[in-house]
Amino acid sequence: MNAILKISGLLGLVLSGIQCAQVNKEPDSKPAAPEKVVSGNTEFALDLYRQLTGLPQPKEAAGNLFFSPYSVSTALAMTYAGARGQTEAQMRDTLRFFDPQADFHTDFGRLEQILNKQGQKGDYQLAVANALWMQKDFSFLKPFLNLAQRQYSARLEIVNFKADPEGVRQTINTWVQERTKDRIKDLIPAGMLDAMSRLVLTNAIYFKGSWARQFDPEQTKEDVFTVSTYTVENGRPNADYTRVQAPLMTCKNEFPYAENEICQVLELPYRGGDLSMLILLPKEQDLFALDQALTPENLRTWTEQMPKREVEVYLPRFSMTYECQMSQLLSDMGMPEAFSPLADFSGMTGSRDLYISGVIHKAFVEVNEEGTEAAAATGVAMRAMAMPFPPPVFRADRPFVFVIRDNGTGSILFIGRLTDPTQGK
Repeated sequence: MNAILKISGLLGLVLSGIQCAQVNKEPDSKPAAPEKVVSGNTEFALDLYRQLTGLPQPKEAAGNLFFSPYSVSTALAMTYAGARGQTEAQMRDTLRFFDPQADFHTDFGRLEQILNKQGQKGDYQLAVANALWMQKDFSFLKPFLNLAQRQYSARLEIVNFKADPEGVRQTINTWVQERTKDRIKDLIPAGMLDAMSRLVLTNAIYFKGSWARQFDPEQTKEDVFTVSTYTVENGRPNADYTRVQAPLMTCKNEFPYAENEICQVLELPYRGGDLSMLILLPKEQDLFALDQALTPENLRTWTEQMPKREVEVYLPRFSMTYECQMSQLLSDMGMPEAFSPLADFSGMTGSRDLYISGVIHKAFVEVNEEGTEAAAATGVAMRAMAMPFPPPVFRADRPFVFVIRDNGTGSILFIGRLTDPTQGK
């Protein structure tokens, strides 16, 4: 018997089963911000960034990159709830989750509640949604379904993969597209679902925010952007430089700003102040040094002291869509058993009859004078066994790394690397 799990959404996630009777306790009186979940998610986000960039020995030249670690973590958090034994241990260590599962899922659910509550204030658009699409005659354990509903507010939808897998695929993709404001289309590709599919779990997250201090479109001008990419041979980077024309937005205003030996750091708040974009601009075109130094500890050090000061900002206007298969990446990161016949997801069905057959992630971002719109989707498929004066200039006319985060919890929602603003993909 085959079973499949998918994740979709602007920060879309497709999840496998969820389980654990003991996780269904009521939330306790812990602090509002789930610090341990956020800390683990941050570590995983930067681990995944390094894996996607191919460090320490990238085989391909550095290029544009954008994904939602929050989406990936959410999808796999629900999958983790159904994992047992060595499969559970590998997922916990790789994804930076923690035991006991009861506390983990309670805290992860609280984080989603915080984000959704903030998104209802009206300063920006931010929404997270989950749904389970289940084969009508296939039984999943009640604790699995209870956890999905209680901690992740998932809708339960009964479908018939056996009779019409293509129709179900279109229904799920429509749900994803609607919740990502048409930014994520066709998350689940043709042929991914068939008559043996049993479950698709979707997670969608959408963000659209205006800058607290917007750029004047009349000041945006075409200018030179130096595209620098690198490959690594014998531990040493070989950089390649080309020049392109790109629209550079500009403004001079007070922003949180800091410098270190690796990069300049600029924070661009969104209206309402809950979310911000952090831009890490490497010094002297050294993107390799920045990628190498991008650790949770350094990111925290670089951003914990950012006094406001007048900064002259130049930032390219850009958009990109990024899509990748993550099964091999996650396996290489330390959780291979989940993708093999040895997988133990008995917390979903009561028996060891499922394994993850695929993980797909898709993300979109657009940055312009008004603000930012971002979206992402992840799919997890499962099958049966078988300085103060003068003001500093922040001129992002070369590759940089950017992070969209929730300021209250510190949660990284999106992370990307722009090497060429003319390559919108």
